[in-house]
Amino acid sequence: MIVWDFTSILACLTFLTGFLWFFEAKILKPRRIRLSDSSRTNFLFSYSKSFFPVFLFVFVLRGFIVEPFRIPSGSMIPTLLIGDFILVDKFSYGFRLPFTNQTILRTGAPKRGDVVVFKYPLEPSTPFIKRVIGTPGDKIEYTNKTLRVNGEVIAWENEHTFIGHGKASKHTGATVHREEIGNFFHEVLISPSRYSKNGKYEVPKNMYFVMGDNRDNSRDSRFWGFVPESHLMGKAFLIWLNWDGGVNFNRSGLRIDDNRK
Repeated sequence: MIVWDFTSILACLTFLTGFLWFFEAKILKPRRIRLSDSSRTNFLFSYSKSFFPVFLFVFVLRGFIVEPFRIPSGSMIPTLLIGDFILVDKFSYGFRLPFTNQTILRTGAPKRGDVVVFKYPLEPSTPFIKRVIGTPGDKIEYTNKTLRVNGEVIAWENEHTFIGHGKASKHTGATVHREEIGNFFHEVLISPSRYSKNGKYEVPKNMYFVMGDNRDNSRDSRFWGFVPESHLMGKAFLIWLNWDGGVNFNRSGLRIDDNRK
């Protein structure tokens, strides 16, 4: 399945400008020299020569190393706020081809607790961000706001009452829980009075079960199903800016889930 996104467009521009540059340098220029033709190089070939290195650099950087994203919703509060600009490590899980997103070199696999960016299964052109709760073979149960993985309750404790600012202010009053998965911990937001979707799920092979940290305000695997391995884009690792009506420098440079017990 071909998925057109910014990286795919960059790939096309890189190929096109590279082809035009090569065509002018290896075919047209020698021909002009051979015919003693003093006419100037066509502007299209000149621009291609200038832009090809730029497109190539941005394509390699964004397609295979790191890619920026902006958080548009509150589904990952309190970990990520609306207006956070984040960086995603594209090398975490493997190199993928543009257009098809097929893995050409696997470098790892998501672990429980990873915050991942992926192509929304119901609309692959749209990137989503959630936390990995279940890996292939896991049995997940979410009942009455309690999470169980393979029959074991995920340890948690109340920390404090959430006080939001800007677009997150509507979540003020919710409870911040500290949740522990393996040797790491993270915070989730629980709204005691809000309906929570319950269910039991078994994660198929090459699939992942994801949830938002704002547990009662997130449309995630509980609603639309599992994330195929082929839809993974990378692991979120850094907040480099927050803009919610103004710049919040306090969030610049924050690592995402750099929390070890």
